[in-house]
Amino acid sequence: MALLPDKWIRKKALEDKMIEPFIDRLSTKNVVSYGLSSYGYDLRVDTKFKIFTNTYNAIVDPKNFQDDAFVDFEGDTCIVPPNSFALARSVEYFRIPRNILTICLGKSTYARCGIIVNVTPFEPEWEGHVTLEISNTTPLPAKIYAGEGLAQVLFFEAKEECEISYKERAGKYMKQVGITVPKVS
Repeated sequence: MALLPDKWIRKKALEDKMIEPFIDRLSTKNVVSYGLSSYGYDLRVDTKFKIFTNTYNAIVDPKNFQDDAFVDFEGDTCIVPPNSFALARSVEYFRIPRNILTICLGKSTYARCGIIVNVTPFEPEWEGHVTLEISNTTPLPAKIYAGEGLAQVLFFEAKEECEISYKERAGKYMKQVGITVPKVS
């Protein structure tokens, strides 16, 4: 696998709509950076959040996740409670080519504040808005800025195409639009 540079990302984003909306350069003025970087793309977090609450649940179960485990919130900033987490989605919609795998990592600006972003790889031929898990590992409330950078996506090109893509196996998170909670098929 080879890490792909900015010129490849730009071309695929513009010609094949791999990233929409696409920001052609890194925006850094008074914001947590977002847009095209040297070897990746810094995605933005949207204004809608699902903030975890333990009010109605005694256990977190990925096979039986309850809708009342979250409080819905919309705003320009989101406060994630201490030692808790929130779900959000990317502003950008991604369409991953068949010969590409991405790895999405949290930005260091947030990590240096004890805020960890967990996202799984975007598999070949997956498409949708990215559901982002934002963990506040600190004993204090943490602020997240909507419309600004939250994670960086790195693009890797395989030497040969996969036998079965995410689309072909009808992956359960295909074409997700909103914030998608855990599902077990």
